[in-house]
Amino acid sequence: MVQKARNLFNYPKYWAECYGTAPYLPMSLAEMDKLGWDSCDVILVTGDAYVDHPSFGMAVMGRFLESQGFRVGIISQPDWRSKDAFETLGKPNLFFGVTSGNMDSMINRYTADLRMRHDDAYTAGGEGGNRPDRAVTVYSQRCKEAYKDVPVVIGGIEASLRRIAQYDHWSSEVKRSVLIDATADILLYGNAERAIAELAHRLSEGVPLENLVNIRGTVLVRKELPAGWMEIDSSRIDWPGNIDKLSNPYDYHTGDPDTCASKPENNPDAGPVVVDPNEVQPIKIVPMPLARKEKANPNKTYIRVPSFDKVRNDPVLYAHTSRVLHQEANPYNARVLVQRHGNREVWINQPPIPLETHEIDGVFDLFYQRRPHPSYGKAKIPAYDMIKTSVNIMRGCFGGCTFCSITEHEGRIIQSRSQESVLRELEDIRDKVPGFTGTISDLGGPTANMYHLTCVDKKTLAACRRLSCVYPTICKNLKTSHKQTTELYRKSRALEGIHKVMIASGLRYDLAVRDPEYVKELVTHHVGGYLKIAPEHTESDTLSMMMKPEMGSYDEFQKMFEKFSRAAGKKQYLIPYFIAAHPGCDEKDMMNLALWLKKNDFKVDQVQTFYPSPMSLATAMYHSGRNPLKKMTYKSKRVFSARKLDERRLQKAFLRYHDSSGWPQLRQALQKMGRKDLIGSGDKCLVPSEGQEESTPSKHRAKRGQVARGDKRRPTTEIKLERSGNQKKTGGPNKARATPTGRAKPRSNKR
Repeated sequence: MVQKARNLFNYPKYWAECYGTAPYLPMSLAEMDKLGWDSCDVILVTGDAYVDHPSFGMAVMGRFLESQGFRVGIISQPDWRSKDAFETLGKPNLFFGVTSGNMDSMINRYTADLRMRHDDAYTAGGEGGNRPDRAVTVYSQRCKEAYKDVPVVIGGIEASLRRIAQYDHWSSEVKRSVLIDATADILLYGNAERAIAELAHRLSEGVPLENLVNIRGTVLVRKELPAGWMEIDSSRIDWPGNIDKLSNPYDYHTGDPDTCASKPENNPDAGPVVVDPNEVQPIKIVPMPLARKEKANPNKTYIRVPSFDKVRNDPVLYAHTSRVLHQEANPYNARVLVQRHGNREVWINQPPIPLETHEIDGVFDLFYQRRPHPSYGKAKIPAYDMIKTSVNIMRGCFGGCTFCSITEHEGRIIQSRSQESVLRELEDIRDKVPGFTGTISDLGGPTANMYHLTCVDKKTLAACRRLSCVYPTICKNLKTSHKQTTELYRKSRALEGIHKVMIASGLRYDLAVRDPEYVKELVTHHVGGYLKIAPEHTESDTLSMMMKPEMGSYDEFQKMFEKFSRAAGKKQYLIPYFIAAHPGCDEKDMMNLALWLKKNDFKVDQVQTFYPSPMSLATAMYHSGRNPLKKMTYKSKRVFSARKLDERRLQKAFLRYHDSSGWPQLRQALQKMGRKDLIGSGDKCLVPSEGQEESTPSKHRAKRGQVARGDKRRPTTEIKLERSGNQKKTGGPNKARATPTGRAKPRSNKR
């Protein structure tokens, strides 16, 4: 059955609660003096400017620890070139908490084509270059340099998506777990309130960090594995004509299963094996293909995935490891994962139990100023300006899109706030945000419409290992009524001082069409002229690699949208988002997508391509050339990915078929594809012949930032590399997706 966890707010308060709540978490010794503090219990180091707002991870973690009675200081965007900046607040009594910020530092700094960005939405003035590349690693090492005896705890989106050996797009190689490279003591992944509460209280009680090995949502390095456990060995995948002889499932040994010398028959110098019946039973090793025949205690079972050396050198084993990791994502049935790195074991505990509604309410109801720290003066922080009047109503996503990192970070089980908590935050915005005009810019989350949607059968939920609740079809056990979301919209609009509530988070339209009343409410009251949705592609093969629904759902939603817009007497438009150069997408797929765009009179201007963010399934496809959505064998069908720069540019050129700068490349490609019929001046042609003028009159051509449809002007589609990015909440505080998506607007907090 579904497991329960300790209530977040039932821990005995730490003695320092007597100091009360700080106006802002201090960033200087002078601020600490005003609060009467002689030291900090916890110091959080972040790559973002400090904004005391629930869409910023460091603020949520800081205020949450404060609610537990701890004194928390913040070191924001320190100069990483020496340890001096990390000594600003003195030595923390318990630990340093390190995060790169709301965005992965590499995605924050580089485009999908590895060009350097020169701005940073999470920095005062929007200036780039105020955090290092691989910030978690650099900050952690500096903390150790400053105070080598203080534990360093790493977390946030950058650490979370690097908890296991992962493909690194920026170096084009597989890198070790960041826990090892950062020389940190423990890693917290996902939204880590449960883990950090347990960790902080246990450390404050004097429990050594090395004894805290079984906290859910944590990763640590172990030299030796615990005795008495069962090891399910996935490191030798089962393929037709298996060339490796599988181990006897009833053999017992404690050596490295990857090392032949650990077997007595291969080591003549080892001497006879003597078994002491009084000793603790050693690890029992069972090959994964035979694991189902074993009766195993899930609390004493771990899965060994291929070692770092193996996945670095073998793309098939890399894809297999990604498949295993994603199958172990349900916190109610997931098992511990173990991956050897040299002579050490990276031990990945099960995901945390999701927060109950009253717990997530408690987190969002904490004291937040909802403004940047006063030390920034009048300097603008772009990310804050984007989300200061938006509200995050839920966490998680059960969509399972392969290019998106929400599931890896936040999980696929939706954690929803109560309507009362959301309404209190709306009143807080009304009363606290300077210059508030009465418009709420967004009421959403990783998706706009998964609020309070969950599995109707707890027994099924506890056993489920599906990667998505909505692909290939919507699960019959999924609650699809949007009644609570519709009620929330109505109550929000009714609040005094709230004049308009917009919905800017990505909409899961295949779910929305199940509830026409919700669509009517959305279209009638919450669309400001246009609504952005994300079909991502039009072609079936590519959509299957994305785990996205086919275009029939889009067409059904479009009809509803237009029907309810007409009924409301409004001229409103859908703006579809697409992905260029996704794994599995070839030139023919992009040509067909371009033809769909032309047929529907869409001319997209701002175009980005697929970004191979760490640990996602699509990144495993990109790196390995295999499809981890299916059982992995060495005979698995290869998956094409546009990896070369000219291939990626061609895919973008198809999306921007109206842009004359791409016409030479498109003409050449169409000729090679045998589609010269698409070159010319006809209505069905994609590009004009060389020397011809574009058939569309210049006065009707779309300006930058617009989409032309006949003689109408509408905002353009921005092609996303990963849906309307929540990095957010793992691009920046975005509420549309937890995946890093280039320059997506920030919407919700990823910690």
